[in-house]
Amino acid sequence: MKNKLKCPKCKSNKAIKWCKRKTENRGLIQRYKCKDCLNTFIQDDGFYRMRNNPQKVTCAVDLFYRGVSTRKVQEHFKAFYPHNSSHKSIYKWIVKYSKMISKFTDNLKLKVGSEIQADEMQYSRRKNHFRKGVDTNWFIDAIDTETRFMVASEFVKHREQINLKRVLRTARKKTENQIKIVTTDGLPAYTRAVKSQFGYHRFQRKEVVNNVLNISAGDGFNIMIERLHNNIRQRTKTFRGFHGSVESANSIMKGWEIYYNFITKHQSLNKCPYELATDLKLNSENKWLELIGLSVI
Repeated sequence: MKNKLKCPKCKSNKAIKWCKRKTENRGLIQRYKCKDCLNTFIQDDGFYRMRNNPQKVTCAVDLFYRGVSTRKVQEHFKAFYPHNSSHKSIYKWIVKYSKMISKFTDNLKLKVGSEIQADEMQYSRRKNHFRKGVDTNWFIDAIDTETRFMVASEFVKHREQINLKRVLRTARKKTENQIKIVTTDGLPAYTRAVKSQFGYHRFQRKEVVNNVLNISAGDGFNIMIERLHNNIRQRTKTFRGFHGSVESANSIMKGWEIYYNFITKHQSLNKCPYELATDLKLNSENKWLELIGLSVI
């Protein structure tokens, strides 16, 4: 960690411990001094200028993704912390740290199986905080059938081919050349999207095959991804629909992707999906805090 500590002003790595700053809610925070430019600074641990301590913030994020609404989290903190936080602040934490961690996790090298399943689920989102009316939006995702790792996801306004292509493009880039089969439902846009991103063609033998399951014809469901979607619905029903922009809704769902891949154990695997799909080692019980620390290095 010492080697990675850099002065924010001159970018020198010649910094020494200088003194400690006393804060009301975060306790003592170490200050450093640069030997080259004599600038004093605090190391950004992901909570720079935050009024609440890291344990409280990550607890709020964890409770939210375990099914507790932001207002219920606020009530919980009121009983245990002298400095309470509003439900709006808690929502901002969730959006902020979901974005921060996803920039790190999206760049991890993956070791997955040969098949991914792609599907989408419908969501309602209020058009405006102050006016009635909802938009029908979509959450599109793809998971690896071997490790159960969610390799790509996005919350989008419309279920259009361009959005399906973007999710599959992300899946292709993150899995490189490991995928041989892409299983989807009978939505025609998927066939074109898979062909575009993986080089699939119905009448030519290609490396990647699009396995289309037509439910109306009795082909069954994409069981793994449908089970995942049922879990997501169970959690997100406390939202009563999204109330912000598409961008904030996408950040919330990126947080769900992090929670699913890195925080909670998969029942059939008895492991978190990241343990099988990546070389990442998380040793702390507070994985949210550890991921935030890795995201700012």
